[in-house]
Amino acid sequence: MYLTLRDRPGGKSGSKSPSRAAPRIATTVVLLGIVSLLTDVSSEMVSAVLPLYLTAELGLGVLAYGFVDGLYQGVSALLRIGGGYVSDRSNRPKWVATTGYALSALSRVGMLVAHSLGPISAVVTADRLGKGLRTAPRDAIIADSSDPKALGRAFGVHRTLDTIGAAIGPLVAFSMLLLVPGDYNSVWIVSAGFAAVGVAVIVLFVPNHRAKTARTAQNVRQLLREVTGPRLRRPLVAAGLLALFTVGDGFLYLSLQERDHFAAKYFPLLYVGTNIAYLLLAIPFGRLADRIGRTRVFLGGHVALLLVYLFAAGPFTGLSATIVVLALIGTYYAATDGVLPALVTPLVDPQARGSGIAAAQTVVVLARFASSLAFGSLWLLLGSTHALYLVAGLLAVTLAVAVWLLRAVAAAPTTEAAA
Repeated sequence: MYLTLRDRPGGKSGSKSPSRAAPRIATTVVLLGIVSLLTDVSSEMVSAVLPLYLTAELGLGVLAYGFVDGLYQGVSALLRIGGGYVSDRSNRPKWVATTGYALSALSRVGMLVAHSLGPISAVVTADRLGKGLRTAPRDAIIADSSDPKALGRAFGVHRTLDTIGAAIGPLVAFSMLLLVPGDYNSVWIVSAGFAAVGVAVIVLFVPNHRAKTARTAQNVRQLLREVTGPRLRRPLVAAGLLALFTVGDGFLYLSLQERDHFAAKYFPLLYVGTNIAYLLLAIPFGRLADRIGRTRVFLGGHVALLLVYLFAAGPFTGLSATIVVLALIGTYYAATDGVLPALVTPLVDPQARGSGIAAAQTVVVLARFASSLAFGSLWLLLGSTHALYLVAGLLAVTLAVAVWLLRAVAAAPTTEAAA
């Protein structure tokens, strides 16, 4: 990993770099990665035990979990566009992102008094609203801090640090429940502590990074014209269609547990396995996306997701089959999570960068919200195996449509080229 003392690429340094040297990753990107690491330790501590907490501890059914998982996936959409727009309009992305991180940190405390579906839904909603508010401004800062030719690698570095936290969180939760079985309140308290440290880091150390080019205030009509323009329309439609057939991790893990009957206390380790695969692949896939094309890597990630469904539903059992499924889920995230904003960034005017990234993320989370609700119903009607086979078939058809939608994106003029 290369770091630079200059946040903006192209700044003067003590010595000249060789012309073929890889663009350096800005310090701001690493600092935001540390913030995300701490925040993900907090959030994954909760999400890793939430399926069991709802179904085993509180006695709620799979459909109730599907509702909460839908909230977890989709509620952030309510503020993503707003967060991106306020960030673009005010040119203060750090403080918009900080507000989102603080809201999520406060929601952790709410888990201490949430013992039924209603209060838990409210806490999850607050957490996801915080995520929705912070994500686009944070990704806009990453894009503004990075060399346009290395956007995939920059987002890969950030997602790698983010995923280290996502791997640590379930381990912490698992260890606590192993030492004191059923002590979920301790999990919620420690989770809140990690989130508070993350807020402190962004407040104290992350600069309020501004766009490289001067921003002009845009009204809502101008914003809509930018994010629905011809450059961005096809990627948004493709990403939304693919997300409609993205089954939430919790459902996949519950399916594995139902199939292999492993002890509930090992459930959080499934999240660790996925995050280790993501951690190992995020930077290589980011570099690959910069080299061979971000649309190719993005689509390849969904091929990995299709394999996840087939392996999770198929006649494959035991530890080795579970490891394959977890590795494929991590591959899917490494090829899509950071690659999507890297794909979108060159297609949007820098003055609306936060809003453009937010538009893509909003389409995805809204589609995943619908997917979670639908899959919970399919599970009850068909069982987990047949439900996964059905979604796999639908995803295969959608992949063909997405290939057609995205085939012209690589050849489309970008904002950097226009400038």
